[in-house]
Parts: sequence; structure tokens; C-alpha cells
Amino acid sequence: MADLPTHTIVFEILTRLPAKDVGRSKSVCKQWYALLSTQDFVRIHCSRSVVSSNQRVLLIDDLTCSVRPIISNNNDYGPSSIVTFPFHHQNNDVSILSHLNGLLCVCLNHTYELLLWNPTTTAFKRLSTPDSHGFYINNLDAIGLYVDADDDYKVLHIKRRSDVLGVYVYSREVDSWRNIPFITRQEYLSPHFNWSAGTFCGGTLYFTVCECWIGGTNVVICFDVNSEQFKEISFPPVPSNGMVQGVLVNVKNVLHMFASTGMFEMTIDLWTLQGDYWIKVLSCPPIPPISLSLWCDITHYVTNGNWFVMTKLGKLFTIEMDMKPFECFYPVSWFRGFKGAVFVQTIVSPSI
Repeated sequence: MADLPTHTIVFEILTRLPAKDVGRSKSVCKQWYALLSTQDFVRIHCSRSVVSSNQRVLLIDDLTCSVRPIISNNNDYGPSSIVTFPFHHQNNDVSILSHLNGLLCVCLNHTYELLLWNPTTTAFKRLSTPDSHGFYINNLDAIGLYVDADDDYKVLHIKRRSDVLGVYVYSREVDSWRNIPFITRQEYLSPHFNWSAGTFCGGTLYFTVCECWIGGTNVVICFDVNSEQFKEISFPPVPSNGMVQGVLVNVKNVLHMFASTGMFEMTIDLWTLQGDYWIKVLSCPPIPPISLSLWCDITHYVTNGNWFVMTKLGKLFTIEMDMKPFECFYPVSWFRGFKGAVFVQTIVSPSI
């Protein structure tokens, strides 16, 4: 290795190391520290880190925060590592709203503050400002984390306050918030509509907007992150005679939706977005539907043809599928009793 050029060692070898080993490599010498801290290195390392073997589950309960690997061959977790929050918090205080490339956007519930946090490197950045930007209210606001064509990580914050909608974008590059226009139907400002967190896919943030009763209106709001333009597309054509939940999924940079429908028992269909139209990919096989008492979120799709879902107790549940397998990286943000996320370990920094 001594005969290899430094550029080859850094950008062809060190970009393939786990995130924590990159941190250790920075202490080798000043030259390595400088090269491993460049945005080019971080970008290449991140692109090579987004693989299923590098996924981790972060779980938050009242007293602890732990990170565990996913063991796909037995539908379980590996040994847990306790994570210490690097910021002040209270018990059951941290909610994960969105995340991308190892960065988590979280809210401190006792102060309503938004933060960007990398649980692998422990670095964090407060997004709140004296002029009231960067404060989040649950059930009224929506958050989406994305990266634009200039490799700038940004947070889209949709705020509903007394039937007034405000849309704001935080830029990591300039470390500030700004307002952007959002023309949409007035009815979506009502608290009767529930906004999901944003799912980033193919240069667009997608939000499900669902009316909070049986038979209500369900749509998908799309935000082009480069033009900063919004548009509305329809929901998949699912039955509306029961509860409807659409969970958006980024599968190899193609948007999918797990659509759950039913009342006391739920069934699940998987749809893919082609243009502005939804195409059904598959339905649940003939197994007993998931009971509402074990209401689950889709958390991970593994290559052996199984769906993984997470119960409200934080346990994995498997639906076996007989189909061609594929991988999906789905950023789950809420585990119905445990709070947590499925994320990849990177060295992406919450600040420049």
C-alpha cells in the first residue's frame, strides 16, 4: 500500500470503510484528516455506504437509545449498542421526523426544537432561531429531509398555524431558513388532514395527505427539490370503506407505496409510481390479515422475498412472499410504541 498514490488510498480504499473506521483514520496524519473531511470524500463514502448490510435500527424508549444491526436470515436484531444523546433531552422527549443518508431530523418535544443529528458520529446541529424558525408541532407540521443538485442538505418544514400555511426551507450550506410559496387546496390546511413525513426519491419529496375519517380524501403532494415547485397526484385506487394508510417507500430510487386498507383487519398492497400513475405490484398472499391490535409499519424489504413489519412493541413480523426479490431502504420514523428509524451509518455532517 505504501507504493499506492495517496489519492487512490483515500478515494478508492478508505471510501469503502465503515463510518466509524473513517473517523479513526482521520487521526493517522494531517493530510488524511484534511482529505477525509472534504465534501467529495463524504459524498463518495456516502454513496458506497447505502447498502443493506450497513443498515441499522435505532430504537428510543423512555430510558435508553440503542442501535442494532438487522440480521435478515433469522428476522431479528444483532447485539445492541447504547447511544448517548449528545444534546440535552428529557425522558421520552426525542421524536424522529425524517432522515436521509445517516442524518436524522429530530424534534425535542419539551422545547419543540428541530435538530439534525448523525447518531454514528454523534455530531448535531440545532435548527431553531430567535425569529421562531425551526420549531415543530406534532400533528400540525410536516418535515422532509433532502439533498439538492448542488449536494446541499436541506429541510422542508410545512407549518399549519390557525389555518395559515407556511412553508420554509433550511439550507445546511448557508445555515438559515427562508420562506417559499406553496399553492394548494385550502382544505388541506385543516387539522382534519394528516400529513406524513416526506419521502425523498428521484429529486422529489413526497407526502401523503389523508383525511382523518373513513371515506375521506387521500392525495400525494410532490415537491421538486430543485425547482421548489409543488404538485398534487392521486392516491392508488384502494377501497375507501375502511381505514386507509399509505406508507411511501424508496425502492432503488423508484417510489412505491404500501397501502393498508380495512377496519378491524388490515390488508396490504404494494404499488409503484410510474409518471403520475400508480401500478399495483403485488398484494398480500392468502394469510390471515394483520390484526388492528398489532398495527404494523413496513420497515424493511429483504432479498429473500419477505416483508418485514414492526409491531407496536418493536418486534419484527414477517410476511413470506413468493416473488422476485428486491431491496428497499425505507426510512421508518415511528414504531408504534418505540420511536426509532432504519438508517445507514455514514459520516455526513449536520453542519458545514
